[in-house]
Amino acid sequence: MTEQTLDIVGWREWGTLPEIGNEKIKIKVDTGAKTSCLHAFKIKPFQKEKQKWIRVWLHPEQESDREVVAEFAVFDRRQVRDSGGHVTQRYVIKTPIIIGGKQFDIELTLTNRDNMKFRMLLGRRALEGRFLVDSAASYLAGE
Repeated sequence: MTEQTLDIVGWREWGTLPEIGNEKIKIKVDTGAKTSCLHAFKIKPFQKEKQKWIRVWLHPEQESDREVVAEFAVFDRRQVRDSGGHVTQRYVIKTPIIIGGKQFDIELTLTNRDNMKFRMLLGRRALEGRFLVDSAASYLAGE
């Protein structure tokens, strides 16, 4: 059996989203969340080549009204329970992310996080087999 070395990340990190204009986004690493989540304040479904797509409006920066618009094929729709125990139906996209020089695909649910401090949560599925979390540290993966 080969030993795998995992990178260590802090409880908050920076990530880059290549399919969303290489936007840098501040991420809260959330081992309590199964799936990762991205802030989207507006979502508009449409059809493209007989496939379900969504146009998504984002505010990638905290405390900024700067808008970014991106389009994604719908990967899934899921029932998701938020931290307050409320269940909502969310769109799921699959997109690459870069953290600490590692690029990999993740599933992101989309929801309005205007009232939350972080625009994105990185959940257990994205962490698994890639990262260990040091809950006392921040930005170990760099910008």
